[in-house]
Amino acid sequence: MCGISGILGPKATKLNISKMTEIMHHRGHDSIQHFQQNGITLGHNRLSIIDLNEGADQPFQRNDSPWVLVYNGEIYNYVELREELIHEGYTFDTQSDTEVLYRAFLVWGENCLEKLNGMFAFAFFNTKTNKLFAARDRFGVKPFYYYHEEKNFIFASEIKAIKQLVNPTLNEKVLANYLAYGSYGMPDESFYKNIQQLPGSHFLNYKENKLQINQWYDFVSRTNKKILELQNTSEDEAKEEYKKILKNSIDLRFRADVPVGFTLSGGVDSSLLLALVNQREEAKNIKAFTFYTDDERYDELPWVEQMVAKTQTQLDQVLLKSDEVNERHQRLSKIQDEPYGGIPTIAYAKVFETMANQGIKVILDGQGMDEAWAGYDYYQNNTNNTIQGQSTSSPYKINVLSDSILAKAQKPTYPQPFNNDLLNKQYRDLFYTKIPRALRFNDRVSMTSTTELREPFLDYRLVEFAFSLPKHFKIRDRQGKFLLREILSDYSKNVAFAPKRPLQTPQREWLAEELKLLVNHAIASIEKSSLAKHFDVQQMKVEWEDYKNGNQTSSFHIWQWISVSKLVENE
Repeated sequence: MCGISGILGPKATKLNISKMTEIMHHRGHDSIQHFQQNGITLGHNRLSIIDLNEGADQPFQRNDSPWVLVYNGEIYNYVELREELIHEGYTFDTQSDTEVLYRAFLVWGENCLEKLNGMFAFAFFNTKTNKLFAARDRFGVKPFYYYHEEKNFIFASEIKAIKQLVNPTLNEKVLANYLAYGSYGMPDESFYKNIQQLPGSHFLNYKENKLQINQWYDFVSRTNKKILELQNTSEDEAKEEYKKILKNSIDLRFRADVPVGFTLSGGVDSSLLLALVNQREEAKNIKAFTFYTDDERYDELPWVEQMVAKTQTQLDQVLLKSDEVNERHQRLSKIQDEPYGGIPTIAYAKVFETMANQGIKVILDGQGMDEAWAGYDYYQNNTNNTIQGQSTSSPYKINVLSDSILAKAQKPTYPQPFNNDLLNKQYRDLFYTKIPRALRFNDRVSMTSTTELREPFLDYRLVEFAFSLPKHFKIRDRQGKFLLREILSDYSKNVAFAPKRPLQTPQREWLAEELKLLVNHAIASIEKSSLAKHFDVQQMKVEWEDYKNGNQTSSFHIWQWISVSKLVENE
């Protein structure tokens, strides 16, 4: 896990690349290195996880090749790929996955991507041809932002690094869709004009100011084929195959030369992760961490404690109090660069900080189960909701928006490549809504504590398998993740069939009481800033009074105002 950066064009100076690596110091400071030649600079912030020796430092190059690599992420199956390459006659100087990726690209070119099981965003530059090749993993776990204008191509793991060199304005279309529909943008967009994302599953080629982007991972064709393969599979066969792949996924993600821990909630996802981690030989030395707010209406501690009581796992309980939210939000909003998901994200940030303070550098998390296994309630009804537990009324308040910004709002539409409503909703959440935004939030909150977050359930083999199973394996008796619950019931029936809780913190209550000064400050900041033209501020104040007086069906609109206010405060 690291931070990468690069400049091609007139801005490619040592001073500029140094600004970029310095602003991403939190992403890794075990080694900060640069590469420079005429018209190109590359930067790398290293957080050492595999092969801690300096021989694996980046930018990475071997004398017999013109290619230079900067890479962020982990290739979990690097051991197997290394053996394959050795068998073909290639030698290695390090034990790192970086050198395996480097050699794999030299041998197989862009076809190496299909062989990689991991999370990654990387860039190769050819010093002879001046060509840049960059790629991002299948689900976009690792970020890749870029700016392309005026003969400069600038890329980085975070927006703030690019903003060291350019001064982009807000993308009003993305802002409008966020405020009106809760969208965080399409996979190639950010909240800033001219700063875009390389979407997950895609690679790019850049040379002589010409940019070409292509998709390398075709999830739709792969799962259509697998749907046919699995249409007659039995429940027992599906359970055994899924468990087999899941155990291998966890094994791969335990590959590290530093301590590993994991997060735990009372849900099916992390509870199954706990059950399988507990079967490992080193289980008694692995710590789990969970957060709570000391509010029994939301805390998941009863379910967490039920599971932990049956295992050897040590549990650390991390308390988030209302009086620390404001200060943590100020710091986290600068790390996120864009609006983020509220107090639960702040709670996770404190969990990662606690783990880092105990020397844990690698963290396993349960992200990805709900989307692959149809775990959200809206998968079972005829709506286009994207929020678990959403009522019939909209959680967004378009009446507080100006006519000018509303004119820019356009309800997002997403591809529907399957002849099946459920699969199309799952596909939307995997590639356009839930997973992309959760991965962004989580990448930033883990990296702010200089820790590496790994998601075993987002192993592409698991996602493809669960996604492709017949509907009755996913949803039965009005419960999602049916077969997954059956697997977990072997360890704990109470947790396996507990209902999914849409809320994890008392965000609604805290915003109305303990944190009302934070909301007041956000509204005042908007009123005094360039954002005021996008709002009817007086109507915002009316809605705010209504909220404080008890109309708290949803707090999404309140948190939107808090998040948006930081877009200009952090300039």
